[in-house]
Amino acid sequence: MLRPARALSVAAIAAGLTMTTLFTASAANAAGVNYVALGDSYSAGVGAGSYLSDSGSCKRSTNAYAYLWKNTNKPSSFSFVACSGARTGDVLNSQVSALNSSTTLVSLSIGGNDAGFADTMKTCVLGSDSDCLNAVNTAKSYATNTLPGQLDRVYSAIKAKAPKAHVVVMGYPHLYKVGGDCIFGIGDTKRAAINGAADTLDGVIAKRVANAGFTFGDVRSAFAEHEICGSQSTWLHSTTLPIDESYHPNSAGQSGGYLPVFSRS
Repeated sequence: MLRPARALSVAAIAAGLTMTTLFTASAANAAGVNYVALGDSYSAGVGAGSYLSDSGSCKRSTNAYAYLWKNTNKPSSFSFVACSGARTGDVLNSQVSALNSSTTLVSLSIGGNDAGFADTMKTCVLGSDSDCLNAVNTAKSYATNTLPGQLDRVYSAIKAKAPKAHVVVMGYPHLYKVGGDCIFGIGDTKRAAINGAADTLDGVIAKRVANAGFTFGDVRSAFAEHEICGSQSTWLHSTTLPIDESYHPNSAGQSGGYLPVFSRS
């Protein structure tokens, strides 16, 4: 006869194995999973093309990692509400309502727009090295001092609306390969500063995610050498048209970068 402590240990291991099987892409079928995809343009799939006609300016793509995971795993339900330009307040005001007590899986990326991602990139592309460094430092200060409280409110709302859900919060990649093969475009001083801002943002997000008891999906290593100026096929747009797709993952970045990290998180 098993002692109580031993029985508890076996039960805990069995539960852990069940959860792992349920929420990894290795599962052939995710029947019983009710999946809600929240977040900003990186989760919506802006830059990946093939936008859903009913998503309007949110530009939700069938090439986004969430949609690709849905196609492969066939969850019982799927709600895709990520939206281009979303900030933490938008998630709270118009996205968490998609969650309920039956939700079992949630994904999102959020925080980049709050920290001024678009304005920082515009300054770095058009301005001097000094202008870029000042803009990056402003963004990093916001991410360090103001963003944590905003993220905490989002994560608390998710936990309250979907208390049984496995929540995966995706991070942001480095945009540039410093010292890479690019001849044109911004120089390495700006590239390094922009990557440093991504590191700061990811570090803040990872800490708040851990405190919330969620899982952080770090995509930086997945994008290594696939950044702008990298030695392999580029998974990110540089400055492009339409302009809102600039500095976002293309379809290969969603399928080769974001999807594998999310699938094993």
